[in-house]
Amino acid sequence: MKAASLALSLVLCSSELTSALRLSLHGQPRPKRVGGGLGARATVAGNTSVGNVGDVQYTTDITLGGSKFSVQIDTGSSDLWVAGTVKTSKDTGKSAKVQYAVDGVQGSVGTADLDFAGYTVTDQAYINAPVTPTHTAGSGLIGLGPNTGSEVKAAIGASDSAGDPVLDRIFRQNTSTPNYITFLLGRIRDPTDPPNGDLTVGELIPGYESVTSQPKLSVSTLAKANSGNQHWQVLLDSDGIIGPAGNNVIDQYNVETAVDSTSNDKQLTVVIDTGYSLPQVPPRVAEAFYANVPGAQLVNDASLDGQIWQLPCDKEVNVTFKFAGVSYPIHPLDTNLDLNRTDGTGKPICFGAFQPMQAPDGATYDMIFGMAFLRNVYTYINFGDFVDGATDTTADPYVQLLSTTNDTAEWHADFIKVRGNSPWTPTGATFAERIRARLPLIIGLSVAAGIVLLLALGACCYYRRRGQRQRTAFFRPGQMYQPLHDPAPPEAHDLHLVGSAGGGPPPYAQQQGAAQQGYNPAYSNPWDARY
Repeated sequence: MKAASLALSLVLCSSELTSALRLSLHGQPRPKRVGGGLGARATVAGNTSVGNVGDVQYTTDITLGGSKFSVQIDTGSSDLWVAGTVKTSKDTGKSAKVQYAVDGVQGSVGTADLDFAGYTVTDQAYINAPVTPTHTAGSGLIGLGPNTGSEVKAAIGASDSAGDPVLDRIFRQNTSTPNYITFLLGRIRDPTDPPNGDLTVGELIPGYESVTSQPKLSVSTLAKANSGNQHWQVLLDSDGIIGPAGNNVIDQYNVETAVDSTSNDKQLTVVIDTGYSLPQVPPRVAEAFYANVPGAQLVNDASLDGQIWQLPCDKEVNVTFKFAGVSYPIHPLDTNLDLNRTDGTGKPICFGAFQPMQAPDGATYDMIFGMAFLRNVYTYINFGDFVDGATDTTADPYVQLLSTTNDTAEWHADFIKVRGNSPWTPTGATFAERIRARLPLIIGLSVAAGIVLLLALGACCYYRRRGQRQRTAFFRPGQMYQPLHDPAPPEAHDLHLVGSAGGGPPPYAQQQGAAQQGYNPAYSNPWDARY
């Protein structure tokens, strides 16, 4: 098997593991207004109220036609485009356009030899975009999504394999290479871990092999008539959104899927998309995460392409998602993002990374999980029969996720070090949810209480027997009282088992457009849910 990998770090892969070239994948801070970055494709977003805005973009270096380009990796699209001169390019006489929510790219379609991840692909079709302040010379994007959304392929024609996306070309010409990719994205503002990681083609990152033991999440396949909107989309669990209070957000906020074909209304369809920095979620989900945070407010921000929750930067928000029964906590530096903004008084302000998005009619998805989610997992995407030329007997595509946000104390310390901490008490959980959230603590206290009770019973039995023996000495014949010169009896022992019982939740109140209120005691541990 010829394995290839893209590395976020500059470290070369060991020759004992693979002979493939390990390229550099860079995590870069974005400016506070990311007008220069690409938004999500319009076919994903469905409207222009959402976009790709955030703190980091991930790029790698490729060589196309003898010219080097730094291209963003994007699992939400499938086409390759570059801005600038490609030294040895052949003009096809065709043109193509990829439309994004807040941006787009169009240009002539050419072909050139591509060097990518240790592979050389001859005559790879691409869009040559004009250089603009938005698309600077030497920049570009490489799509890693299903081929059905390819605008280049549509322009070139189905009969010409040069129009196939890059990964399709690699998998077809290297039949011994497994049809999968994996990626691990770093967090640039993480004080504990460096902003590095890997994107691999046909191999696993050493140390993360257990990703293949995780549940296989089937990719939802769209009908042929809607295949142009096919993405890496999987189903979240029906109880798969855990809010800051440890509450079941889907049930409590009555969240239902907008995808008509989903059999369970409580299961939401999630698109895995590295082209997004801010994950897009239903408005009620964003409200459940942020509305009760002290000082939070829902604002309209044109530079962030619509509504978003504005937060104090020192408020730690902990949430968790569940796929196939497995929990994936989100680092608090990923739920409350610092975009280098200040308010009118010059005080820093931050934003809730999970941005409200209303799915359109006829939607094929409910949420888009971008980088703020993906930095918390190692992601494995198996293309299955989503490769041009694959037969119907090829296995179905699927996704596997391995949680990388598992050290509660470390993430809490990370947040305090970067932002400070102004504690707050999340509200909104039902009594049963509060019990479940505190179950480990309750079990621990119960075990401790049981041990103390056993010790107390043993002590009582001991002193009772000792007291019976001593009563013979204290009450001699002819005496009614113990003589003063005799030893005093053992002192009394009083064992108190102190406990507490919380009352039920106060009445639940909700108004259209207002924050949902409820009751929940403080966490039993500071991190219950990824930045």
